[in-house]
Amino acid sequence: MERKKILIISISILILILITATYIYTSTGNSTGSSDDKIGVIVTVGPQEEFVKRVGGDRVNVTVMVPPGADPHTYEPLPNQMKQVQNAQIYFQVGSDIEFELTWMDKLISMNSQMKVVNTSSGIQLIPNTAEGEEGSDPHVWVSPRNAKIMVENIYQTLVQTDPENKDYYTKNRDEYLKELDQLDKNITQTLSGKNNTKIMVYHPAWAYFCRDYNLQQISIEQAGKEPTPQNIAILVDTARNESIKVIFVSPEFSTSNAQVIANEIGGKVVVVDPLSQNYLENMKKVAGVFAGT
Repeated sequence: MERKKILIISISILILILITATYIYTSTGNSTGSSDDKIGVIVTVGPQEEFVKRVGGDRVNVTVMVPPGADPHTYEPLPNQMKQVQNAQIYFQVGSDIEFELTWMDKLISMNSQMKVVNTSSGIQLIPNTAEGEEGSDPHVWVSPRNAKIMVENIYQTLVQTDPENKDYYTKNRDEYLKELDQLDKNITQTLSGKNNTKIMVYHPAWAYFCRDYNLQQISIEQAGKEPTPQNIAILVDTARNESIKVIFVSPEFSTSNAQVIANEIGGKVVVVDPLSQNYLENMKKVAGVFAGT
């Protein structure tokens, strides 16, 4: 009888220890809002990855849907990317009629109804598409550092709403990154201030927002997503000669063949500039330098 009583007391003590340990475990940083759990974030293009990581730091895990070198107009996500969407807490959309989102967003949302979807272009003055056959707005909002600041603020607000316990951390990161974007804007303005020829010729018209901010004008070879006809190429060659253009800019995800034809005719060259680089600050500074040198 005494042995049975001791056994019951021992079991009771063991249960109490387990309950106490479980409570301590769950209340000291191993629940959903803990420091060990990262916020699963999906973004559409590479520059957004830098925006999110610079604000979210080690509190976020970011997946980019359109990888480097891929075309946002035609890219189809891979199975492992779809799996990341299923587990994500936030999708930061570009939100400016980018083709990938127009094609895939409804499908991605249907895979994860709990995922918060945020338009990072909210507050940006969009540029309407003016090419014949094109509707909506120019999607390439991120190529403007001034627009990037708005996108970063939208990202910051969402992360704070999602994880309010770490607001101070996000605020510090945001403030530091916004200062760097301000400095980038000043550097680009200074770099381009002495440029005499304000016209640039590009294969794909990805630079409208950049041109708007820094008083440039892009002349596009591609129109409404279509390659130029021989007649259009002849017109573009004449335009390049009349405007003293000697460099044709091409994004890495596009063929350089038509651009090279025009460059050969004008005695110029083709230069690759990347609007989708994941290293945003360094890339935009480089792009400004390349544009300034033409």
